[in-house]
Amino acid sequence: MTLLRDAGSELTIAEIAGRLDVHPNTARFHLESLVRSGHVEQVDGTVDGPGRPPLAFRARRGMDPDGPRSYRLLAGILAAELGARPDAVARAQEAGRAWGADMIEQPAPDQELTDGQATARLLALLDDLGFAPEQRAPATDRQLALRHCPFLDLVETGDRLVCSLHLGLMQGAMTTLGTPLTVEWLDPFVEPDLCVAHLRANAPGRVDGSIDTSADMERSE
Repeated sequence: MTLLRDAGSELTIAEIAGRLDVHPNTARFHLESLVRSGHVEQVDGTVDGPGRPPLAFRARRGMDPDGPRSYRLLAGILAAELGARPDAVARAQEAGRAWGADMIEQPAPDQELTDGQATARLLALLDDLGFAPEQRAPATDRQLALRHCPFLDLVETGDRLVCSLHLGLMQGAMTTLGTPLTVEWLDPFVEPDLCVAHLRANAPGRVDGSIDTSADMERSE
């Protein structure tokens, strides 16, 4: 990869093998891997006379797709900016609703899901996102146990924001599923390794959902 980038032009397999002092088959094997990963592209080489041009390779222009990432820093910057606004919690919940609605598959027009089927789909979505969810309560007060927070690093400084985002995500998903069942509120960290989402069918008075701050927010180290 470094050889091709420094060369400034395409090189044939023979040229690459010669410069690296390896067998052409060895060079070909590694080149094929680099082509598959998107680091290198294959082009037609130049010829001085008749005949088919040899295969040649050059480094693909652009930033290294395997370079370092700082998504945590980016998330922290965005969370801090949003958290400074007076309507931060409402905006986070609204963003979560849009996110949840977009991430879950909408039922077919002629398909009406039962509460159990909708809850199962929500559980599958939460599992895919890394929440480690469990269903754990009677039908009169359905509860989902969330055993992991995929944004745990941000919770340390922006718990209300992150939890509101999670609540909105679940609400948006349930709305898309077309069920009267909704996630009415969320109890964050009722235990060091447990948040609890409460599902109700069209519960009056708390349609928009809320975050219950009465729970102990202490987290395990």
